[in-house]
Amino acid sequence: EFPEKMDDPAARSLNTIIPALVSNAPPLLQGNHISMLISGDEAYPRMLEKIAEARNHIHLQSFIIANDKIGRRFMDALATKARQGVRVKVLYDRLGSTKARWSGMFRKYQKIPNLRLGAWSQLSLFRREFQVNFRNHRKSLVIDGREAFVGGINIASQNVTDKKSIAIRDYHFHVQGPVVHDLQYVFLRDWHFMTEDGPADLLTPNHFPQLQHAGKSTVRVVNSGPTITESEAIANVFFSAITAARDRVMIITPYFVPFRDILQALRGAALRGVKVQVVVPRKNNHFYAGWAGRSVYEELLRAGVEVYEREPPFMHAKAMVVDQSTALIGTANFDANSLRLNYETNLAVFDQQLIYEIASAGREEIAASTRIELQEWLQRPTHRILLENFCGLMSPIL
Repeated sequence: EFPEKMDDPAARSLNTIIPALVSNAPPLLQGNHISMLISGDEAYPRMLEKIAEARNHIHLQSFIIANDKIGRRFMDALATKARQGVRVKVLYDRLGSTKARWSGMFRKYQKIPNLRLGAWSQLSLFRREFQVNFRNHRKSLVIDGREAFVGGINIASQNVTDKKSIAIRDYHFHVQGPVVHDLQYVFLRDWHFMTEDGPADLLTPNHFPQLQHAGKSTVRVVNSGPTITESEAIANVFFSAITAARDRVMIITPYFVPFRDILQALRGAALRGVKVQVVVPRKNNHFYAGWAGRSVYEELLRAGVEVYEREPPFMHAKAMVVDQSTALIGTANFDANSLRLNYETNLAVFDQQLIYEIASAGREEIAASTRIELQEWLQRPTHRILLENFCGLMSPIL
């Protein structure tokens, strides 16, 4: 049953719709505690602390593990635990972690007892797989099956502040409670797909210990990927959340090139009086993504959507807040790669305190942003319009 104190119409509507949108959707789980961590400055110390406390196993998954100070620090910490007898599995995306792989960083750790490395790829002549897309964009850390971390932060030095630079602006979440088992299962399913370790070795009591209620968050995991059962699942949840909104929608994303139906849902929400705010980076790390996103600004602005471009440092955060009742957080961006091609994991969270924290972080992003005004936007040079439209046309394949 949906908790009575969270009995918001938009939240109840979304929660009812999700099982119909997502085949074999994980259940709605009460009794969780979720802490928001902003940038690697907050996330990495907590993650390393929990790695040091691990007693049975550690499962780390990341799109990028860099061959830099932070990447080596994490790998060394995992190697230390493995030498102590803790079973460690690390799954990284072969494309996202190309530099670390080609520079030989992972070879240093291959022969350490209890430490196993897996590289996600669906480009293999031996397995007759020829996909260069279908990246695994998930980022999670599960400790002893009892607590987990999930969000947008990769393992790289650019996520921490030092004397030379400010950390990338990003969100990660420390999760405790029953939903940890669902995050654990996602990791083990991906590990099985890449290594073919059998269920008897993966679906064990050690990996799924009995968990007590840890807090007041009600959460449902939403996975998405290029499979029959999960195709565009997160995109469908985004669309449904926007159409259910009655008061506000706040979207924070580094890459904003939404599907046409999501774009129309945002316009429709704004036209019916919902306060819709979209926050993106002013300077994108993938220039074509930034220009492609700008190709839809005019449609949004004419409908009354507020568009903000955050000033540097680069913002890699991903979150959507709907009304006072629902937050969608995790790894997915608002672009074709995340919504159609990549393997992603989001959480639909019904927790007013966490929603307040995410919305407060969003207001900080807006305070550091430049608002795009319609009349000024219409006066931009023709060469910019041509570049925006070209990148917009190319966005499905970029």
